[in-house]
Amino acid sequence: MHRREARIAIALPASVPTPRLLWSHDDGDWVGLAFEDIEGWTPATPWRAEELNRVLSALTQLVESLTPSPIAVETIAERLHEPLQGWRSLELAARTKRDRLDGVLDWARRNIERLAALESEWERASAGKTLLHFDLRADNILLTADRVLVVDWPHASLGAGWMELLQILPSIAMQGGPEPWEIFDSHPLGRRAPDREVTAVLAAVAGYFTRQSRLPAPPGLATLRAFQRDQGIPAVEWLMRRTGWP
Repeated sequence: MHRREARIAIALPASVPTPRLLWSHDDGDWVGLAFEDIEGWTPATPWRAEELNRVLSALTQLVESLTPSPIAVETIAERLHEPLQGWRSLELAARTKRDRLDGVLDWARRNIERLAALESEWERASAGKTLLHFDLRADNILLTADRVLVVDWPHASLGAGWMELLQILPSIAMQGGPEPWEIFDSHPLGRRAPDREVTAVLAAVAGYFTRQSRLPAPPGLATLRAFQRDQGIPAVEWLMRRTGWP
């Protein structure tokens, strides 16, 4: 991951609002990266309206500045083909009686086959020419008096620009901000997004968080699954609204 981040960070043009990579080291075992020191702070959580508005405005500018992508990277469908099959994995496990889906929301359990089919459309729906960060959360954003910077780009991939907004909204809701649909439906990136494609990508994101939250915690990351679960809840609630399924 750090090797990929170094390759991407050094290639990002100066116009991208991110700390500049100053130095990197790779001896085959250890990888080290040194970035420009920025005097700033991460957004407060629960989110404050003024900081949230700054971030949402900067997001529009970020997507516009990175369309078309200034660097060559894989598409997001190529990079996340396996991880974003959460509903399909759960549906298969339930069908083969390896998982009773205990703890999964009743709505999702009732609609698991439909969710798996909808999720299967996400790769086609994600096609686009924007360089996406696609791991935006409060802890990957740095505020200064007059700038909003985005840090940590190891997952940068090519896709539809509106996906950058979609991806951050479950974490905003989880950390005390508005519900995802309250932002997406009125935001410039959301208003221009095609409905069916948005719903398919949202299904993939919600399925990812739901499935990941049910896995054992990796060593040294005891809180990760709860963190994923808490993002999955607003993602699924948003998906329920968009599909209208009973």
